[in-house]
Amino acid sequence: MASQEIEALTTALSRLPGLGPRSARRAVLWLIKRRETSLVALLEALDAVREGLVECAICGNVDTRNPCGVCIDPRRDPRSLCVVEDVADLWALDRAKLFAGKYHVLGGRLSALEGVRPEDLAIGKLIERVSQRGVDEVVLAMNATLEGQTTAHYIAERLEAYPVRITQLAHGLPVGGELDYLDEGTLAQALRARRPMG
Repeated sequence: MASQEIEALTTALSRLPGLGPRSARRAVLWLIKRRETSLVALLEALDAVREGLVECAICGNVDTRNPCGVCIDPRRDPRSLCVVEDVADLWALDRAKLFAGKYHVLGGRLSALEGVRPEDLAIGKLIERVSQRGVDEVVLAMNATLEGQTTAHYIAERLEAYPVRITQLAHGLPVGGELDYLDEGTLAQALRARRPMG
C-alpha cells in the first residue's frame, strides 16, 4: 500500500490523456526509482512551466514567452495565416512542419448546445489581424465536426469583406476526427489539398 502522497501523485497522473490508473502507477514507480535524476528534473521542468506559462497576445498559443516562439520566428510567412480551434491543433500542425505561415487560435468552436457564441472565441482578434492587411491567405483548419465546420463557415462569411483567399483543409479528414490525433501523412495530404471555401 502506497502512502497518501504517492497515491495522490498516481491519481493526478492518471487524469492525463492517455494514462489510466495502471499506466500512472508504472510512471510513478519509474519516477520513484529515479528520484535523484528524473523526478527532480520533472519537478523543475513543471515548476518552470508553471511560473512562466503565458498566452501569446498575438495568436493565442501557449508558451513561456509573449509573443510566442511561432509568432517571432522570422522564417515564417506572415502572409499566410492558419486558424485552428485549440492550441493542441496548432501544435499538431506545427509538429508536422508542413505549414510555414503563422497561426491564430480561436480558443474553441461555435456550439449552440454548449452555449459558445462568436464573442466567446478569438474571432474578433482574427478579423483585426486580417484587417491590418499583409495577410493574403487564411487557412481554416477546423476539426471535421459539425461544430468545426459551422465555425469555419461563420469565419469565411466574416472574412468575405477582406481581400484574402480563404481556404480550408481538404475533406478526407475523418468526420468527428481531431487534428491532434492525426498522423503527419494525413495532415500533409489535408494541407496540400486545401481548397477555397464555398
